[in-house]
Amino acid sequence: MLLGLVGKPSCGKSTFFKAATMADVLIAAYPFSTIKPNRGVGYVKIDCIDKDFHVQCMPRTGYCVKGKRFVPVELMDVAGLVEGASEGRGLGNQFLDDLRQADLFIHLVDVSGTTDAEGKETQAYDPVNDVTMLENELDLWYLGLLSKVWKVFARTVQNSKENFAKAVAKQFSGLKVNEDDVKEVLMKLKCDPEKPAQWTSEQLKNFAHELRHLTKPMIIAANKIDKKDSAKNLENLKKEYPHLTIIPCSADSELALRNASKAGIIEYLPGDSDFKINESKINDLQKKALENIKKNILEVYGSTGVQNVLNTAIFDLLKYIAVFPAGASKLADSKGNILPDCFLVPNGTTSLDFAYRLHTDLGDNFIRAIDAHTKQVIGKEHKLKHRDGVEIITR
Repeated sequence: MLLGLVGKPSCGKSTFFKAATMADVLIAAYPFSTIKPNRGVGYVKIDCIDKDFHVQCMPRTGYCVKGKRFVPVELMDVAGLVEGASEGRGLGNQFLDDLRQADLFIHLVDVSGTTDAEGKETQAYDPVNDVTMLENELDLWYLGLLSKVWKVFARTVQNSKENFAKAVAKQFSGLKVNEDDVKEVLMKLKCDPEKPAQWTSEQLKNFAHELRHLTKPMIIAANKIDKKDSAKNLENLKKEYPHLTIIPCSADSELALRNASKAGIIEYLPGDSDFKINESKINDLQKKALENIKKNILEVYGSTGVQNVLNTAIFDLLKYIAVFPAGASKLADSKGNILPDCFLVPNGTTSLDFAYRLHTDLGDNFIRAIDAHTKQVIGKEHKLKHRDGVEIITR
């Protein structure tokens, strides 16, 4: 799956991206420092099941430290979006096109109010404007894509009496739209799927809005939370957009902690509420900076928020679960690697779905599955749970 980082220029997207992925990207204090989208691997953090079996796992991808498994997800950082992006302003069409394949948007908002709508330095700017702007531009983007083909598309579907939901899913598969998404939107709006050619412009606009929210859910990363007016602005943002998930964060602090950890100055795991200083490797200036992060970020908000954003995006908004291929009597693969793999799959995934996720042959030849924790046999329709270990038995 792909998480797209969006937001206006200079809101901290590249810093968040680097903190989450530790990729080497340009971080600059001027607008449009990112032109081509950066792609990298971030990680969601879960309790590994290795401790349930009193073993040490050996991940093929990601990593595991002290029982915390970090499972990879892909992130993409695109250039800053400004008002008018849906009409091409600021190369908006190009940047929006880069986001087609994203499963979810992480909207980085400069909650400090120290950058204006263009990303230039200012004071007392209201971050609510940034959320309003981006929501509108993304809606207009979806509406524009629908409007380009709607007249011919709607008339063809109506005259041929084709299944509307299936036709929309096929036409807009590039946006990751599926039939169930369309059906859900239709039920909510009570639009007539048999007469789409008679829809009004307002109906099409509402259809685009609801479809965008459903197929591209969004989480707000309220960045620069340690600044002067950030706490006040955060509360205003929550009042104005109560239906959105908003998480306070400090990408700068997370990047500082990860760099310090990489240098051996501290012991720190992403998402932790504290860190341990290695006194033999730290100078007074570094210690003071780290203590400020602890006092102003970790002790106030419980973490820097970066890991929380990723976990909330995957597990709460996209509703994925983590499942391990694991034998009921043997946890190692043919090469002796213990619990080498962990897969993120949609909630509701069955044993048979998981077999196909691993390999087509496993699905085609599925007989039954075994729960590695309970040793019980489970059938093909059994819905898996978060942190399940499953062995697939084939004929």
